[in-house]
Amino acid sequence: MIIRAIGFDADDTLWHNENIFSLTHEKYRALLSAYAGPADVEPRLYATEMKNLRHFGYGIKGFTLSMIETAIELTGGRITAREIQTIIDFAHEMREQPVQLLEGAAETVRALAASRPLLLITKGDLFDQESKIAQSGLAEHFRHVEILSEKDEEAYRRVLVRHGIAPHQFLMVGNSFRSDILPVVALGGVGVHVPYHLTWAHEREGEERVADTPGVFRAERIDELPGILARLEAGG
Repeated sequence: MIIRAIGFDADDTLWHNENIFSLTHEKYRALLSAYAGPADVEPRLYATEMKNLRHFGYGIKGFTLSMIETAIELTGGRITAREIQTIIDFAHEMREQPVQLLEGAAETVRALAASRPLLLITKGDLFDQESKIAQSGLAEHFRHVEILSEKDEEAYRRVLVRHGIAPHQFLMVGNSFRSDILPVVALGGVGVHVPYHLTWAHEREGEERVADTPGVFRAERIDELPGILARLEAGG
């Protein structure tokens, strides 16, 4: 098998992201502790996020609006203006966090970019993702950058058609089995799942099928990718 192009997810594949959300969850639970316990806060917030995805999409802005909406509902409208301002401050703090690359990410991207075109395929808020890509120092290694509102089979199909890439010659790397791997494999491509130690519940859907899904490889670290690629192209 010949792989002519490689796609990379961004958040939690090339740089840390979910840890920032996890810390904010902790501060949010503490903020609402006078009104509700953690067992009530987390399920309500997750349900609100799922409901709001079609309205606000992914990223910090949508997350913040969902935190505010959940706080109003959980407190029966008793949440104060000061506490809502605190939630907004959480969002500012999240946006100000520097981009921290995962170990081995820069070296792996640099090495693979020398042999074939790379695509950065991510989803989320356009401004936020553009900012992180610029800060990462990796932008020069990617032939194309795609910031999508959703990463499903049809979205990948459009990306591959737009860039003239045959699905069976495309490999996608990412931490989310749901968003990075399954849609590409369904199109006939190859996926390399590199799990991150923290993953949003929405992106963990289907992970139990990793070992049983044809066309999927598992790596513990991103710097295992060149070896997997070499074995794949050698027919292993």
